[in-house]
Amino acid sequence: MAGDGGERVAIIGAGLAGSLLAVLLGRRGIPVTVYERRPDPRVSGAERGRSINLAVSARGLAALEEVGLRDHCLKLALPMHGRMVHPADGATNFQPYSADGERAINSIGRADLNRSLLDTASATPGVTLRFSSRVAGVDLDAGTVLFQDAPPEPAGVVLAADGAYSAVRRSLGLDADTDFLEHGYKELTIPPRNGGFALDPDALHIWPRGTAMMIALPNLDRSFTCTLFWPKDDLAALDTPAKVTGYFERHYRDAAALMPSLAADFAHNPVGSLVTVRSWPWTRQGGAAVAALVGDAAHAIVPFYGQGANCAFEDCIEIDRCLTETGGDWARALARYQERRKPNTDAIAEMALDNFIEMRDRVASPVYRAGQAATHALERRLAGRYVSRYELVSFSTMPYAEIPARLRRQNLVLAGAAAGTAALLAVSARALRRRR
Repeated sequence: MAGDGGERVAIIGAGLAGSLLAVLLGRRGIPVTVYERRPDPRVSGAERGRSINLAVSARGLAALEEVGLRDHCLKLALPMHGRMVHPADGATNFQPYSADGERAINSIGRADLNRSLLDTASATPGVTLRFSSRVAGVDLDAGTVLFQDAPPEPAGVVLAADGAYSAVRRSLGLDADTDFLEHGYKELTIPPRNGGFALDPDALHIWPRGTAMMIALPNLDRSFTCTLFWPKDDLAALDTPAKVTGYFERHYRDAAALMPSLAADFAHNPVGSLVTVRSWPWTRQGGAAVAALVGDAAHAIVPFYGQGANCAFEDCIEIDRCLTETGGDWARALARYQERRKPNTDAIAEMALDNFIEMRDRVASPVYRAGQAATHALERRLAGRYVSRYELVSFSTMPYAEIPARLRRQNLVLAGAAAGTAALLAVSARALRRRR
C-alpha cells in the first residue's frame, strides 16, 4: 500500500465530534491520531467570541454515557427547565419545556465540554492528539493525510470532523449545498451581580424582536453568555459605542442594564455566521484509504434547536455501532453510517430553521402561549400517546427523521377524536330536541 496506512485511523478535527469519536475508537483498540489546526485549547484557552453556548439534551447525554462522561459533564452544566421570554413591552413569562415541568436541557460551555472530551481522549490508550497541525487535504489513493506545512502522514481511514468549512470535504470533491442566513451572531456577557445570577439561572432567556433576537444561557460562574442574532448589515451599522448602547437601551433595555462591558464586548467579539450544510455523499473510497465526513463537515445546522452537538454525537455513536455490525469492515460500516444518518440530519436541519422563526417571533405571542399550554395539557392527559415535537427532539432519542411522521399520526388521531366527539354531541343534541 503506497501510504502504508493500513487500518491506521486519522481524525481531522479535535472539536466535540472528533474528540468523542477518538475515545470510542480508542476503546476498540484501534490506533487513532487526531489532527487539529488550533493549539491545544486546554493550554491556550478558547477562542474569544467564537461559539454559542451548548444545550446538551437526551441525545448528547446518551452519547456521553457511552464513554463514562455523562455525570461528569452534568456537573459542568446548569439545567434549564424552560424559556424565560422577555417581551419588548410587558412582564417576562416562563414557558416550561416539558408538560410536567421537570425535564431540562443543560447549559454547558463549549470549551468545558471540549476539554473534558480531550482529557478523556488523551487518557485513552492508542489515541494520539496532534495540535497545530493544519490539514490541507487527503490523498485516498496514496493513503495519506496532506498538511499545509508538514510532510504527508499515512492513514487507511480518514474521518473528517473539521467543521462546516471542511478542508477534507473540499479536497475529496464531495458535494455540499451551503446556505447562509442573512443573520449573523455576536456573543456578549451578563456578569454576576452581587455575587449571584443577574437573571433566573433555571431558564434559557429569550428576547424575541421579530427580525432579531437575543438569548442568554447561564454559566457555572454565575454569568450568562448572551448571543445577539441580527442581520449582518445591521450588526455592522452599530460601529460606535454610542450606537451600540443606544440600540440595546431601545430594544433590550432590561438586559442592557446588566451588561457593563456591552460596548467593549460588541467591539471585540467577531460576528459569527449561521450556516446550513447539506452534503452528499459523506464517504469516498480510494485505492488505499476510505474517508467519511462527521458532524458539521457533513451537516452543519443552525443552533436554534440546540441540537448541533447532540446530532454530531449521534454520528459518532452510529459509526461505532456500524463497526460492530460489520465486524470492523470500515468501508461497509461507513456506507451504512451515511445511509442511516443522512435522513436524520436533513430532518433536524429543517426543524432548526423553523425553530428560529418560533424563537424570534412566535414565543412572544399570547396565541403561541395558549397553544403551548394546550399542548402540555394534551401531553398530561394522553401521557406517552401524545408528545410534542420539542420533547421528541430534546428529551428522546427517537431518530429525527421519524418525528414528523409521529406528529402527523398524533394529529390524525386527535382530529379523529375531535370529529367523533362532535358527531356524538350532534346526535345527543338531536335526541334532546326530539324529547322536547
